[in-house]
Amino acid sequence: MTATARPAIVVRGMSKRYEDFSIGAQDISFDVESGTCAALVGPPGSGKSTVAGILLGLLPPTAGEVTLAGGRSSSAVGAVLAPRGLHPRRTVRDHLRVYAAAAGCPDSRVRTVLDITGLTDRARTVPDDLTPGETTRTALAAALLPDPRLLILDDPAAGMQPSELSWLQGLLRGHTRRGGTVLFTTPSLVTALPIADHLVVLSNGSVVYQGSPARLRRRNPDRLVVASSSSIAVATALAARGFTDAVIRPDEQLAVAEATEADIVAAARAADVRLHRIVADHIHPDRVLASLTHAAAPQPAGPGMPPPTSLPYGVAR
Repeated sequence: MTATARPAIVVRGMSKRYEDFSIGAQDISFDVESGTCAALVGPPGSGKSTVAGILLGLLPPTAGEVTLAGGRSSSAVGAVLAPRGLHPRRTVRDHLRVYAAAAGCPDSRVRTVLDITGLTDRARTVPDDLTPGETTRTALAAALLPDPRLLILDDPAAGMQPSELSWLQGLLRGHTRRGGTVLFTTPSLVTALPIADHLVVLSNGSVVYQGSPARLRRRNPDRLVVASSSSIAVATALAARGFTDAVIRPDEQLAVAEATEADIVAAARAADVRLHRIVADHIHPDRVLASLTHAAAPQPAGPGMPPPTSLPYGVAR
């Protein structure tokens, strides 16, 4: 596979209205450059699957235009849909052989994709005996059969264990390094950030953020939360030193971005302010997603459960 000069996907003014007048997508526009990985991110009902279905030609748009650089042939586009569509009585190998025959692929390609997806030892297993992650890997194996340039995957991380997610990230990054292109949907920024070059965040069928993970990180930085005898005085002293991104929270504590703890201590000393404590506030990616989409933020961990991991937003690509 080699990358082409033009974008692999071009979407302009895409809208979808259903017969009950509900809106599946509204005036959506974005490009996915060849050789990159893009993520459609949003809570359930935000329009991700609708957009994926329109891209694959399974749903007609009400308005707008969609262009796939290689067209929609099975040799050009590999798709994973939800639900996964596995025949309940066919083994993993037999399922892949049926799809290989339809795509004109030899049986040797079935062995190859079983190896790629780590399913060789599960080749004689029927869907009822597969884990959710294995079910998704089987669907992904079918999508990989014709070695397509473009992969459009509807929530490929669903049901996967952490080790499987790491494998998926490596697979998709390897696909783009070889010149292929990936567009996948996910309800979580945690899933998207390690592999996405470009984010399209949806809420109620509309785009609420579009850009790189690095840009989103700059807009939603981690902060140090400062309790002191005068938040205003500390903020003023920090601003005099060039640290202007400081916000007084409803609890009267100061939330400061970019400045280090040493910077804050020096500013407080210069302002003759007494510091009570400085605590790091690492912004969980899905808190950012909740703020963008007005969806419910991640719930606190229950008894005996570890708290959500504070994850970085990734690096600029």
